[in-house]
Amino acid sequence: MGSHTKTSGGLAKAALPYVDAAGSETLQVYVSNSRGWALPAGDPKQDVLFRDGIGEREMPAYIHASLLVNLGSPTELTVERSIATLEHALRRGKAIGATAVVYHAGSSVDEAHAEKAMHQLHEQLLPLLETAAAEGLPRLLVEPSAGGGRSLASKVQDLEAYLAAVDGHPWLGVCFDTCHAWAAGHDLATPGGMTATLDALVTAAGPGRLQLIHANDSKDDCGSTRDRHETIGAGKIGSAPFAELFQHPATAGVPIIVETPSVEHEGHAADIALLKGLRKV
Repeated sequence: MGSHTKTSGGLAKAALPYVDAAGSETLQVYVSNSRGWALPAGDPKQDVLFRDGIGEREMPAYIHASLLVNLGSPTELTVERSIATLEHALRRGKAIGATAVVYHAGSSVDEAHAEKAMHQLHEQLLPLLETAAAEGLPRLLVEPSAGGGRSLASKVQDLEAYLAAVDGHPWLGVCFDTCHAWAAGHDLATPGGMTATLDALVTAAGPGRLQLIHANDSKDDCGSTRDRHETIGAGKIGSAPFAELFQHPATAGVPIIVETPSVEHEGHAADIALLKGLRKV
C-alpha cells in the first residue's frame, strides 16, 4: 500500500519523508509536469538518494507519465510528444530505480480516426516496448480511462484489443484504477461486482498482466465517465468492494497506490491504514 507522493523541493527530499509519514509500502511520483510536455533532466544527487532510500525501505516505486500522453491522437505532434514523454519517463525510471511507468490508454478523439489510432499503437508503442525490454528499462503499464471521448480502453474488456495492437508484448502490463472502472460502467459496489470486473480483466489481458492497482473511491455515479477521486469509503463505491478486491487471486502481491484527495500526507495515511485493515480480513 502506498500513495501518489509529492516531489516538490527535491525527489528524495520531498518523497521519502512523505512515504514514511503516510505509512507507505510503495509510492508513485511524477518526473515531469503532469499537464505539460517539458522533459526535465532531474537532479542526479536526488536520484541517487531516492534510489538508495527506496532500496533501504524495500519499496517499489512507480512513475505516472504526463496526463497529456495520447498515443491514439489524430494530431501527429501529440503522438510524437507522447512517445518522447514515455521514453523520458522510462529513462528517468531507470535512473531512480522505478519498477514501471503508468500512462493513460488515450483516445482516438473522433470515430473516423478509431481504426488508425489502433494502428498508431502498433507503429509507435511497439518499438518503444522493444527498446525498453532490450535495455532493461522499467515496464510500461497501460491504465484504462474513465470512458467517454472515444477512449481506446475504458472497460477492462477493451484491454484485449489494446494488447493485441502491440502483439501482446510482455513489457506492457496493466494498471487497474477503481475510480476509472466505476466511471466507465463497472458496478464495483454491488456484491460480487469487483470480483466480476477483475475476472473480466484477467480474461481480456491474460494472467499476470495486472501489475499495479490505483485504489480510489469516486465522487460520481457508476457509468458517469467522470474521473473525480474521493477518499476511500466516502464516495459512491464505498469500502466493501476494496475488501473484495483483496480476495481476488489476480491481486495477490500487486502493489496498490491511492490517489485520493489529501492535505499533505494525512489523507493518504488514513486511506492506506483503512486498506491495510481490509487486507487482513
